[in-house]
Amino acid sequence: MTKQESEQSIEKRQSVKEIFAGYQGGEEMPLASYGVLLVIYNAAFGALLAAAQKSENERSGKFNLADLLLLGVATHKLSRIIAKDRVTSPLRAPFTEYVEPAGQSEIKEKVRGAGMRRAVGDLLTCPWCLSPWVAAGLAFGLVFQPRATRIVAGVFAAATVSDFLHHAADAVKEKSE
Repeated sequence: MTKQESEQSIEKRQSVKEIFAGYQGGEEMPLASYGVLLVIYNAAFGALLAAAQKSENERSGKFNLADLLLLGVATHKLSRIIAKDRVTSPLRAPFTEYVEPAGQSEIKEKVRGAGMRRAVGDLLTCPWCLSPWVAAGLAFGLVFQPRATRIVAGVFAAATVSDFLHHAADAVKEKSE
């Protein structure tokens, strides 16, 4: 590398830093690590989309309203289980610190670490952040393995309905006391 190329490389790095300099977040906002997660998500999504495009099953990419509702309800439940449930805390433990119970078998955790550890912790503790990842997994599952995916999604959709019925029963019980 020549001296001129080296200087140009340094200038480019400095200009990239300047672009993000106004977005102060420090350790709270590991932008580079978030960027890596975005690249991973989009690369996987693109690869799966390309594979789906080559799929021999003509109906595999067509979703009807029932599919959309099933995937939506299942995505809600699975995202919440991953992000908040006590039983899935071992998945989050390397990235979080236990804080306290948060009701109905959910727990509150604080993200720890910096860089990629922090970014993954932020992703794993946020059901809204996880939803696109879970939805993509279920949607492509429906494309490549529709029968198995409908069973899995059906289980999580049924669990969601059950949750709402538990909450309704508790509310009726509380009201009558």
